[in-house]
Amino acid sequence: MLYTYCMKIDLERVVAEERRRGRGARTNVSGRYEVELREEIDDGWDNLADLPALKTEVQIEAARSILSKNSSPDLSFDQSINPYRGCEHGCSYCYARPNHTYVGLSAGLDFETRLFAKTNAADLLRKALADPKYVAKTIALGAVTDPYQPIERTFGISRQILEVLDATSHPVAVVTKSAGVLRDIDILARMAERGLAKVALSITSLDRAVARKMEPRAATPSRRLDAIRQLSAAGVPTTVMTAPIIPSLNDWEIERLLEAARDAGASQAGYVLLRLPHEIKHLFREWLVTEFPDRADRVINLLREMHGGKDYDARWGVRQTGQGPYALQIKARYKLALKRLGLNARRFSLRKDLFEPPVMKGGQMRLL
Repeated sequence: MLYTYCMKIDLERVVAEERRRGRGARTNVSGRYEVELREEIDDGWDNLADLPALKTEVQIEAARSILSKNSSPDLSFDQSINPYRGCEHGCSYCYARPNHTYVGLSAGLDFETRLFAKTNAADLLRKALADPKYVAKTIALGAVTDPYQPIERTFGISRQILEVLDATSHPVAVVTKSAGVLRDIDILARMAERGLAKVALSITSLDRAVARKMEPRAATPSRRLDAIRQLSAAGVPTTVMTAPIIPSLNDWEIERLLEAARDAGASQAGYVLLRLPHEIKHLFREWLVTEFPDRADRVINLLREMHGGKDYDARWGVRQTGQGPYALQIKARYKLALKRLGLNARRFSLRKDLFEPPVMKGGQMRLL
């Protein structure tokens, strides 16, 4: 059963294309926690045309802690580090967008233009690992926002974090859609040799034009495949994440994408169905109607069919894979492709037994 949905959007809210060139979101409506709703509206005097193009602004954030914990049974890790808040890649579907509303900003264009850099991340991590009560577990670097988004070239926070983990022989799993991860291949290869590192590259489409629309400031599909190739050649275990899978948009690419990643050296693979919590359901619709108007209704109808007639089902075990005939079809296709290509034949477990806590200034070294 398909559920019809009126795919009209309020064009008055859409920020002019010239101002948002290279960005994913179409609007910048205030977050859901704000008392006042603020947005740009043309009052008839054409003064919006005089506004400059949106530029990326970065604010230094003095974080109080750096390790985030989770208890989700849908995730393969229970602690992570996110060096940045917000992400310049501009993916309209990004599940991290609603987090920006917690700091009084919009989940729309603010999320990809007003960023926060946690420049004290390495120091906080060193302090956390030095805690006598700390028990080594794999840390996911970039579980929410991308640790290798463009501003990493300026701040290098992800590299600083890897340096701490390397020095302490602590396991790390990197998640990114940026070829920028290759800048740290020296550290990752060194850690992988000791069974301490692995990298997952997210690739949503092999079609460069489609990928550009979906992720305007992320690396091209070919560069991501090349990153898998170079990391694998350096001995770093690599995973391809076909995420998100969007029905009637990129789901037809599942098999060819997995094959391309396998040929590049990936040994593991996983997928996540598109999720539309909170503001994302509006932002994604706005993007979909403007970029793919010919299939917008079908995409939304199929997504709602896979979530029991709703935009999103947040239940564990369902939120990332959906349910119903179409979801089962995707799952079956994925399983068959994995078997045919020999992906996920064996799991890579990172070592935890090599961990050596850092010695803080003025602290006592471990007695042998």
